[in-house]
Amino acid sequence: MAESAASSVTIAEHRVSSQEKFRPFIGSEPVTVNEPRVLDLEKAEAEKVPAAPGLHDPKSFPDGGFEAWLVVSGGFFCLFCSFGWINCIGIFQAYYQENQLKNLSPSTIAWIPSLEVFMMFVGGPIWGKLYDRNGPRNLLMAGTILHVFGLMMASLRYFSKTTSTTTHSSCCLKYFELLSNNPSTAQPTTNSSCLKVGGKTLFQASLIYPRLGICSPIGASMIFYPAMSAVGTWFHKNRALALGVMASGSSLGGVIFPIMIKKLVVEVGFAWSMRIAAFFILALLIYSNMTLRSRLSPTRKPWSLKEFLSPFRERTYSLVVVASFFFFFGMFLPFTYIVLEAEYYGMSANLAGYLVSILNAVSIFGRTVPGYVADRIGRFNTMIVTAYLSATLVLALWIPARGNVPIILFSTFYGFSSGAFVSLAPALIAQISDIRQIGMRTGIMFAVISLAALTGSPIGGALQASEGGKYLYLQIFCGVMMVAGSTVFVLARVSLAGPGLKKKV
Repeated sequence: MAESAASSVTIAEHRVSSQEKFRPFIGSEPVTVNEPRVLDLEKAEAEKVPAAPGLHDPKSFPDGGFEAWLVVSGGFFCLFCSFGWINCIGIFQAYYQENQLKNLSPSTIAWIPSLEVFMMFVGGPIWGKLYDRNGPRNLLMAGTILHVFGLMMASLRYFSKTTSTTTHSSCCLKYFELLSNNPSTAQPTTNSSCLKVGGKTLFQASLIYPRLGICSPIGASMIFYPAMSAVGTWFHKNRALALGVMASGSSLGGVIFPIMIKKLVVEVGFAWSMRIAAFFILALLIYSNMTLRSRLSPTRKPWSLKEFLSPFRERTYSLVVVASFFFFFGMFLPFTYIVLEAEYYGMSANLAGYLVSILNAVSIFGRTVPGYVADRIGRFNTMIVTAYLSATLVLALWIPARGNVPIILFSTFYGFSSGAFVSLAPALIAQISDIRQIGMRTGIMFAVISLAALTGSPIGGALQASEGGKYLYLQIFCGVMMVAGSTVFVLARVSLAGPGLKKKV
């Protein structure tokens, strides 16, 4: 009997233990087990919803320390060598138009730097997904090889500035062949009306474009995205500041590369200018390959088209992407045309050559200071202010600017205000995303704005040509597109947090 009683007590205790264990499911107080899962960790924190413990808990982010800032330094040089190189497109636009491609319209020439920006951004979803699956190491290494290889190959096929324009037979090829991966295999058609450039036909001149306009930017793209995504995994409260410090690398690159190329082309020629730039970039990227890494382990999810489209089901995400598209439509036009516009209104070629460097030098502060402010008053709030400021500067200062002083002032103020976009746009995406999907979701946004990057400058060039070489239509187009983008950023903020002006969003 004693043994039976003991057995009964043991069974009863086991039942009580089981009931306690499963009380959320069988207790008197009903519990909803199908509650929607909050993926926005920052929104969860704001709403006092407890985030899942572990690496994705906002409290687990280091938000500083030697290791985190070492990663930022690696990302800094990634942006220096990728976006920093792209930022000097105004120098190449002016150089081509004044030398090798002087017989082509600005709109036609603008496709070259536009293609560089497009190729850098369009691969975002692919590189972002590869980052989420495998981490940054392999992507960064492959991007380093492609970027350096593209610049080296560009140096092997370059234009001769001194070649006579009256020699060589006339031949040309369709524009899509000129921009193809292997234009040397295209069959040119003889046509006496076809244009010669710097003594070489378009068919011969096109050999430089794939290396400089496609191969190098693809490599730069594979460098850019891992840096953007990896740095975000180390910071939460100070994420905008960290991304701003990293993004300032592209501004410094935009200061150094234009001056460097401008001087080297005169001293050693175009070919060796490309080679020296390639070796310089290689040295910096070796450091980045050793220091850049993600705090999170890769998540190997299968590839799915639905996964690339699903972010657009979120209203706020879609509005941020649309806003970025319109804003970027106009944002790069001053970088592309400021040198030519300044020379048109009487600035010396020597002084005008430094305008792109001025834009990018001030942009260093434009990418760090707004980031610091954004972490304290809200990232959407800061983006809206800086976006409207950029549009206002274009419409109110760039349009009436005619002399040296107002053009330099515009370059200074615009460099600061527009610089915030590069650091704040990824911060906005991170704020409304699961950190484990940040690579793909950031990549999708940049892939969409790549279409604006591809067509914005050629459209601006066409508007300039339609006005007989003046720049008013181009400037109006630039300002209007940026106003549209700024307004959609307001709609995104309202979608996320409502119309209240005092909210930190």
